[in-house]
Amino acid sequence: MSSTSKPNISWMVRSSMSILSIIFYITRRSNDTINRRLLRLIDWKISPNPNSKSINGVSSSDVMVNSTHNLWFRLFIPSSTTSTAISSLPVIIFFHGGGFAYLSPSSIPYHFLCQLFCRSFPAIVVSVNYRLIPEHRFPSQYEDGLEMLKFLDRNIDVLGKSADITKCFLAGDSAGGNLIHHVAVRASLEKFQMLKLIGLISMQPYFGGEERTKSEIRLKRAPLCSMDKTDWCWKMFLPDGSNRDHESCNVSGPNAMDISKVDYPNTLLLVGGFDPLVDWQKRYYEWLRKSGKEVELIEYANMIHCFYYFPDLPETSQFISKVKDFMMKQMVNMN
Repeated sequence: MSSTSKPNISWMVRSSMSILSIIFYITRRSNDTINRRLLRLIDWKISPNPNSKSINGVSSSDVMVNSTHNLWFRLFIPSSTTSTAISSLPVIIFFHGGGFAYLSPSSIPYHFLCQLFCRSFPAIVVSVNYRLIPEHRFPSQYEDGLEMLKFLDRNIDVLGKSADITKCFLAGDSAGGNLIHHVAVRASLEKFQMLKLIGLISMQPYFGGEERTKSEIRLKRAPLCSMDKTDWCWKMFLPDGSNRDHESCNVSGPNAMDISKVDYPNTLLLVGGFDPLVDWQKRYYEWLRKSGKEVELIEYANMIHCFYYFPDLPETSQFISKVKDFMMKQMVNMN
């Protein structure tokens, strides 16, 4: 339970979140499709910044992986000599949120978030554009995630000379947090040539179930993550005939997979007290622990879903520091 009755955020943050919520409603048609043409007008994009136009010490470029699926990624590389002087940089493979239905690596929140990650740690960041619902349902998103790992394993050179693909972290927020869990499980069955997953950074992951948790009921009208939004996204994502206790949604529920023998990466889990999904996220934490996995929980009691969109919030800078410490710990443990 949060320590206050309202989240400790500014009016500007509240307004921004309200605008994002409005976008969901005005682009969702009554026939359960999304008006992508309208969405393109209001989901503002940012072009990549190549080496000659690096911004804040970071250059970026877009790399196509599979044009049939429109699977591509935005690559962020620290451009300052102080960063590249490090003998090798870890690689963060990032999957964006948006309920599996919205946004992309070029959307404003995710371009700047990945730029912040790249500059702060420093690290090479691969921000993945995967297929979206309702046009592409389960398991398309998980398949795209695994295909991305296989591509990077075979095409290391696209990441630049300073990338060390033996130091890979999966990271994702909201739907991306769900995605990285399932990609990590699938990746454990693969034999990669060079790529090694040594950590998982899960930011307010999107999990659920048929049950209504206390946090969902208490915060059912929260911006971005209200129950009607999450229910619709699960309906469009899950296989026909399935409910929210499907193992892709309720990972720790009645249909949960036994991961006790899975080579699952050590995990850093971020939750917020004013996130309707916080109870599901804490169940995920307990399930990982019971499965014998190493997981660290970071909770910001007065924060909402996706608060890290706003770098000026003190909690965002605190979280960045926690991620940096986590990554360093995993890299030290490799030796």
